[in-house]
Amino acid sequence: MPQSLPVDDRYKGGRGGTAAQRTALIIHTIADVAAAFLGLWILLYLLDANQGNVFVQFVRGMADSLGWWARDIFTVGTQGLRVVLNYALPAALYLLAGHLIAGRVRRL
Repeated sequence: MPQSLPVDDRYKGGRGGTAAQRTALIIHTIADVAAAFLGLWILLYLLDANQGNVFVQFVRGMADSLGWWARDIFTVGTQGLRVVLNYALPAALYLLAGHLIAGRVRRL
């Protein structure tokens, strides 16, 4: 006679938890990925990455798409500082908004 496996009640709701928890995880992940692209562009710019490289162009395109609304909010003289400020603001706001919204959704 085959033995039955023990039942773990923590996973009763299915893989990944409830629908609210899965939705919150998706929101949280999208915000993190958006902030990661913006942060990666800042890092590549400050490290003077090859602008002709396909990967660098891709990251810059993603960062420009995600941070279009914050373009030239800060117009400081140093180009490096301008890039940091104009891309770090959207990254911080995406993280803040994404994590706050995900936390609210988890509580539903």
